[in-house]
Amino acid sequence: MNKIVKALVVTLVWTLIFASTMNVHANGNGPSTEGETNISSILTYDEMIESLEQIERTSRRDVDVFTLADYGTEYNKSEQGRDLYVAKVGDGPKKMWVQSRIHGDEPYGAEASIELLKKLGNNGSKDYQTLVDEFTLYFIPMYNPDGSEMNIRQTVLWDQENDEPLLDQNGNETRIDLNRDWAHHAFEAKESKAFYEFWTDLQPDYVLDIHHQGLKEMYGTGETVTMSLGISLAPGGPTLPGIKDGAYDELTRQMQVHVYDALTEFGHITIDRYQVGQGLEIDIHGGVVSAMMLGLDHEGLNPEGYSNPAIFFETSGNTRDGNLGQRSRGKLIRQNEIGIKHLLLGLANGEVYEADADRWDEIPHRPTEGYQTDHSGIVPVGY
Repeated sequence: MNKIVKALVVTLVWTLIFASTMNVHANGNGPSTEGETNISSILTYDEMIESLEQIERTSRRDVDVFTLADYGTEYNKSEQGRDLYVAKVGDGPKKMWVQSRIHGDEPYGAEASIELLKKLGNNGSKDYQTLVDEFTLYFIPMYNPDGSEMNIRQTVLWDQENDEPLLDQNGNETRIDLNRDWAHHAFEAKESKAFYEFWTDLQPDYVLDIHHQGLKEMYGTGETVTMSLGISLAPGGPTLPGIKDGAYDELTRQMQVHVYDALTEFGHITIDRYQVGQGLEIDIHGGVVSAMMLGLDHEGLNPEGYSNPAIFFETSGNTRDGNLGQRSRGKLIRQNEIGIKHLLLGLANGEVYEADADRWDEIPHRPTEGYQTDHSGIVPVGY
C-alpha cells in the first residue's frame, strides 16, 4: 500500500470513529446532548445588563461598563440588534480578555464573570488588589446575546429590514456557530465582525474562553467530571508548535497545569482534559481563540499578525443536559469563578511561568490517538 492510500485509509478510519463517538453519553467520555433544562433561573440578557450597571454604580474600585457602540467599532450590535457589552476593571499593564457564552446555551461562564466582577470591584483582600494592580481586565459575559435569549448554541442571521430570520435556500433559518466564524472565508455574523475589530484594537496579552460540555465521566475511573481544561490548537499537534517558535505550545500548557493544580484542591471540582470522540484532541483554526493565536488578519485589520496565547474551560452540564446539570448550578458557577481567579493570580505572580508544561500529560485524559481538525480532517498521531 503506497503512502497516499495508507494516509487516506487512516483518515477514513478515524473519521468513522469520530462520527460514531460524537453521540456517546458520559460513559464514552464524550459530550452528551440529551434532555432539556428548565432555564428560568439562567441569567438573561436584561439581567446581565442590570447586574453590570449595578456593579458599575456600587463598586469602590472603578468598573467601566460599555458597549461596542460606545467603543466605536464599525459593527457593534448583534444580528438582532442587541448591544454587545464589555466590563473593564483594573489599570495594570497586562491586558486579559475573558469571554463567556459565545454559545448561547452555555450560561455559567457569564454568571461566574458577574460574580468575579463584584469581588474585583469591592473585595478589599490582597488577592483582588493584586489583580487590579497587575491587570486591565476585559470581561465579555455574553458574546452571543441572541443565542442566549433563544437558548441555542448559535446565532441566527437576521433580516433587519423585515425583522425576521434570514432563510437559506431550503427555507430554514441560517444559524452560525460564532466559535467557528473567525476565518478568512467566514465572518458571516455581525457579532464576529464586531468582536474581531475590538480584539485587533485592544490586543490583549492573554485570553480565556469559557464553555460548557455534556455530562461526562473520567476516563478509567468513571468519576463525574465537573470541568475539562482545553487548548483549541492541540499541544504537540499540527499547528501550535509552529506558532511563535513553540512559545504558545508551552505557555498554554503551563496556564492549564497551574489551573489544574489550583482547582484540584477544591473537593467539589473534578478535572480532566477536553477531548472529543475516542482520544481525539481538537485543532480548530476557525475558533475565536485559535484565530487569536494564529494572528488572523481579516480585511487588513491585523496587518502585523498580532497574536496572543489562549485557553478555554469546559464546564460539565449545559442547558441540553436536563436538570442534572442544574442541581449543581452554584458549584459549577463557583468553579469557573475560582478558575479565572487562580489563572489571573498565577499570571500576576509568575507561578504560571514556573509550571512544568510537560505535566499537561498528567491531567487525566484518554490516550491521544489523533487530532480532530477543521482544516485537514482527522490527523493521526505521528502524522
